[in-house]
Amino acid sequence: MRNILKISLVVLTTMLLANCNRSTSGKSKLTGLAFNDPNNGNFIRGNSFEGQKPPLGMVAVEGGSFTMGQVQDDVMFDWNTTPKKMHIRSFFMDETEVTNSEYFLYIQYMKQVFPPSEEKYKHVYSSVLPDTLVWRKSLGNTDILSDNYLRHPAYADYPVVGVSWLQANQYCKWRTDAVNLKTLIDKGYLENIFKNDSIRNFFDTDVFLADSDKLFDGDTTIYKRGVRTRGSKVNRGEFQGRKITQADGILSQKFRLPTEAEWEFAAKANIENREYNNIRGRKKYAWDGKYSREKNKRFRGDQLANFKQGQGEYSGLSGWSSDGSDIPIRVKAYPPNGFGLYDMSGNVAEWVADVYRPIIDNEANDFNYFRGNIFTKKMINEDGKVVIAGGTSEGSEVEYDTLPNGKIVPKQIPGSVKYIPITKDDTTLRRNFTVSDNSDIGDGDLNSSRFYEDDEEQFGSRPSMYNSPKRPTRETDSNGNEVLVNDSKKRTTLISDRTRVYKGGSWSDREYWLDPAQRRYLPEYMATNYIGFRCVTDKVGPMTYKKRKVRNPSR
Repeated sequence: MRNILKISLVVLTTMLLANCNRSTSGKSKLTGLAFNDPNNGNFIRGNSFEGQKPPLGMVAVEGGSFTMGQVQDDVMFDWNTTPKKMHIRSFFMDETEVTNSEYFLYIQYMKQVFPPSEEKYKHVYSSVLPDTLVWRKSLGNTDILSDNYLRHPAYADYPVVGVSWLQANQYCKWRTDAVNLKTLIDKGYLENIFKNDSIRNFFDTDVFLADSDKLFDGDTTIYKRGVRTRGSKVNRGEFQGRKITQADGILSQKFRLPTEAEWEFAAKANIENREYNNIRGRKKYAWDGKYSREKNKRFRGDQLANFKQGQGEYSGLSGWSSDGSDIPIRVKAYPPNGFGLYDMSGNVAEWVADVYRPIIDNEANDFNYFRGNIFTKKMINEDGKVVIAGGTSEGSEVEYDTLPNGKIVPKQIPGSVKYIPITKDDTTLRRNFTVSDNSDIGDGDLNSSRFYEDDEEQFGSRPSMYNSPKRPTRETDSNGNEVLVNDSKKRTTLISDRTRVYKGGSWSDREYWLDPAQRRYLPEYMATNYIGFRCVTDKVGPMTYKKRKVRNPSR
């Protein structure tokens, strides 16, 4: 009897607390005005956010402080990995690199939405295709990999390669839209457009938030319902509620490439070496230990990563392979690191978001460091509406650009929101930033050069510190044909504002490059047979899932 009374008391208390919360959650605690009520201004307050779960295929990486940079001798004499103390925010990261099957899904999707049979779309489809010719060698028999590595089912779970930084970045953008589209369909806000052959299944998150009527060829019947609001019910079959906004917490955060600092923090996984609030020892691999071989008795002697072990030795002896593969191997073939991330050392190197500079300037910023910010804003027309990139309606054309290697790519995906760089008017009296493109801020710009007293025009005419070769120009030859003419000036560096960092060792690298601190770079439009990528997305709300009290040092 006493137990029944106790249980009843607990249930009653819980119900009272829930009712109290419900009575105040629909109103402003400071003004008393109601939220989400059409009869009281319909002021928006998100009420559907139930916490942020790790997206599919991702694991949570709890942020914190770490030492970014080298922990071993700089035998290459690059002098670009000086140790720096940094702090990283919490985020989610793909547990593996993006595989061939996942990237091939993206290719098929783009082919369906932008069929290359239509003249204006033919370069949209070709722009997402990996460069399969990266497998060819002048003195090697590797055509089998050029023909099969991307599409053959035997390599479906192998990391995709031959992808440039630009292509990897575009994949992240598409993934954001694909995940949000699936979420809206699963939650009943949209019809399943994949069942309707007459509707183009193009979806763009920014367009959806800015002007959803411009999606799905203007067919608004695709929208089944919106966010519930107080008020009278509408007729059955009609649109109910209000349109979804970012404030509702329904849509996913943007997927993107990790910053260099995020990637290195996740790869080192110093959580394995933490003893209370101290880090014991240093890690030169993604796993804890001084050696690259397994010390467990059952697998003792086996390599813990896929890398080149010596001249002419990619996997050991026949019948006694020490790492299991002479090219990239399927993902999850080796144990994960302390965060649950696979292949952070070895298999393939990975693109990160940063523009390369030899020096990491933690004096300018030591919180979520990133070089390469280009601040933009939505392009607004005379009617006050966002401008949509052309190509989705009849008569409109797709704007293309030619990369330095001659490849033609769309400036923006047709149907997406147009963005333009911010202007000086947008930065008036700002202290935190003053220009749109911050790629060379403090290292290559006017203020960091010996010509700092010049104006911008004078500085532009002088030889710069990072004078990498300029992109080829189109000229007309004596026969009247258009030809690409390469830069003929003498250059002293390959570094530019379009040179990107890639991290980690690969199947074709020696052990030295397995150290997560090591840095290399390549122009953003180039691809190789040893560079892949993985995505991250930001964590919102509390930095950790652990329910613990904050340690107060003053207590």
